[in-house]
Amino acid sequence: MSSSVHSAGGSPDPFEILKLYKYLRVVDVSDAMDGIGYFDIGLMSPDIRPLWSGMKFWGVAFTIRCVPANRPMWPLNTTEEIVNAHEIWFKEVGTIRFMDQIRPGHVLVTDTGGAREVGFWGSANSMGVISRGAVGIVTNGYCRDTAEIARQRTPICARARGRTIIPGRIEVVEVQTRIGCGDVQVRPGDIVGCDDDGVIVVPLEVAEEVAVHARAILLADMRARRGYYEKLGIPFDETVDYEAVEAYYRQFE
Repeated sequence: MSSSVHSAGGSPDPFEILKLYKYLRVVDVSDAMDGIGYFDIGLMSPDIRPLWSGMKFWGVAFTIRCVPANRPMWPLNTTEEIVNAHEIWFKEVGTIRFMDQIRPGHVLVTDTGGAREVGFWGSANSMGVISRGAVGIVTNGYCRDTAEIARQRTPICARARGRTIIPGRIEVVEVQTRIGCGDVQVRPGDIVGCDDDGVIVVPLEVAEEVAVHARAILLADMRARRGYYEKLGIPFDETVDYEAVEAYYRQFE
């Protein structure tokens, strides 16, 4: 494996390791983690699901820790104030701003701290982080505006669909710290992946090794499936184009 996946100091560079995950499926990575003794580690609860079919991403974890708010939102006096409720809430209560920390390739993993129904992520603020280069969002809480999110193809995995907004319900208290999400530990720099089968988190210290094994698992499956395609007369598609996958990975040898 190329040394380019390590920083100058020799520690793993998650954004370089991320390149090794381009074609991998969640199941390939799960099998590889089983194979090195990380049995069931990193498998997020199946309750945390993609909001639309066909979603797939791999990225580097950017973690956000939230807690339920301990004060309600106060009554607002005008329509203008109601429209600007978030701005009014954040000015009064404060928040941790993190948009300028997002790098291309990040997946924002959000622990809502057990908060009740609150749409921390919605159709507008999610596009804001995607416009910064984030490749996905994962939350153990609620997401709202879900029809628009599906139409936009905004890549969000959530535990539930919700209706309410942030003011009076939830606060960001820390970013880029170790969190729990979907019954697993997530740290900044871990590799996070999603497809129709669910979400998985790969600890950074084993992410390169896992990618090597997962690639072999994927290629073996592609070859086997292509044999069945030939036997059944099914036209080839990208899921059995193992030559393209092999060609991509040669750059890392």
